[in-house]
Amino acid sequence: MTQLRIAIAQPAITADVRANGRTVRRLMREAAASRVRLIQFPEGMVSGYAKEQVQDWSEVDWPAVRVEVEAVAALAADLCMWVVVGSAHRLSEPNRPHNSMYVISDEGRIVDRYDKRFCSNTEITRFYSPGFHPTTFDIDGLRFGCILCVEINFPELFAEYEKLGVDCLLLSAYPVDSMFETKARAHASINNYWIGLSVPAQTVHSMTSELIHPNGAPIAQATGGAELVIADIDRDHPDAHVAVNLARPWRTLARQGEIYRTRRVLGDPRSSDRAAL
Repeated sequence: MTQLRIAIAQPAITADVRANGRTVRRLMREAAASRVRLIQFPEGMVSGYAKEQVQDWSEVDWPAVRVEVEAVAALAADLCMWVVVGSAHRLSEPNRPHNSMYVISDEGRIVDRYDKRFCSNTEITRFYSPGFHPTTFDIDGLRFGCILCVEINFPELFAEYEKLGVDCLLLSAYPVDSMFETKARAHASINNYWIGLSVPAQTVHSMTSELIHPNGAPIAQATGGAELVIADIDRDHPDAHVAVNLARPWRTLARQGEIYRTRRVLGDPRSSDRAAL
């Protein structure tokens, strides 16, 4: 298949883990009514996000986090829906948690987890342990990757996912400024893949959740306080042809460099003397 329907959530995140879990499941059911195959949630959705809902990890009801994620997984199986949801992932004491995205399959299993690699200064000094690996997974012939918030500022991560062959990168965030969206659109256009941008309701004054086209333009945005935006990723749509079938393969070839090395001019002083007219 070359087409997949995705829902990108924009809910309010609270300090109540159980309330957050109920919100996730309510939005999953709403998305199922539109035959959504994959639903994405913001950073810190289940546990709450550090510095916002969480000031200290002792405040978090960790058993409840486990129960709520397990309930989300069970519902994913019932709805035959993939779920990517942000949450802190508890480690063994005295290690700080990872800032994570759980990847839950349509069979109700956690098949992978993305742990934020480039944490902010506050995150790494006070709240989180870093991860060190990219995460990709395939649904119906399309490949997805995961990335979190401040990692928007590290283009090498976005280039890495392009090399890994993702069709859509799921960017879950708790952003603090509107430039974030501009950067996300730029990364989509540079790497020629879709980007799902999921943010909480608390940050809609800066931007809204949206699906970004491989040419950098928004396809669909959450408006009017909506908690969900639903859109189709379609590799065969005519609007995707240039970015997906022409620009991306050409840029891959260009990065390999052979097309330039075989055309290098040698022995011509008009080329080698860079101070001459």
